[in-house]
Amino acid sequence: MAGSFYPADPEVLRREVQRLLSAGSVSLPEAPAAAVVPHAGYAYSGPVAGRAYAALAPFAPEVRRIALFGPAHFVPFKGMALPEAEVFATPLGPLPVDTEAAAMLAPLAGVLVSDAPHAPEHSLEVQLPFLQVLFGTVPILPVLCGDASPEAVAGAMERAVQLEGTLLLVSTDLSHYLDWAAAKRADEATARVVESLAFERLAPGAACGRVPLAGLLCWARRRGLRALRIDLRNSGDTAGDRARVVGYGAWAFLPAQAEAR
Repeated sequence: MAGSFYPADPEVLRREVQRLLSAGSVSLPEAPAAAVVPHAGYAYSGPVAGRAYAALAPFAPEVRRIALFGPAHFVPFKGMALPEAEVFATPLGPLPVDTEAAAMLAPLAGVLVSDAPHAPEHSLEVQLPFLQVLFGTVPILPVLCGDASPEAVAGAMERAVQLEGTLLLVSTDLSHYLDWAAAKRADEATARVVESLAFERLAPGAACGRVPLAGLLCWARRRGLRALRIDLRNSGDTAGDRARVVGYGAWAFLPAQAEAR
């Protein structure tokens, strides 16, 4: 997606990510266990993603690997897919896949190892330049979700966080192609579901990444976490056209007693 969703020139890309990160964010009281970030072109979802990553920035030294869970938009399959590839690359350079973490997930029921769903997919790729600017070459665990239950995804997430220093990231956009006012209502309803961890009530049309998002909510409920809203906007707020918009949300998941500053 370099040259379409985000700049292909390395210096331009780095400056763009740094600009998006500088827009400000909430101050988190401790390192989050997980976060939700959007995955559209940077002109559209970049401001929301930037606020989410800016909130994570103070905790970068604590992160040893990043487990990325996102939807597969182009290749249908059952379960979850790890890549065969051991390196992902952007214009900012290579990022290693954490093969130790992948080997822990691979034996789980419903997990396959295949590059086919990953090759055309943007939901994880657009996160990588943010990760490279914030975390350098910290290894990644890229997991695409096909047709999988929230409980199965939550189980994979639980396996991933057994390795100390793992940050979970779920990539999803929210409503698609409603007008601005309708999208605001729909996304606020989805935000209430997210913030109540009510994965059973996450509607099929609420988020393109409904499967990984539901899995995260299931996992967060088991862990006794709370979802702290960082941002909730749509492309009508960030890119101007309000006739047909896509919704974007960002949340951090913290212990229930933690409050933002």
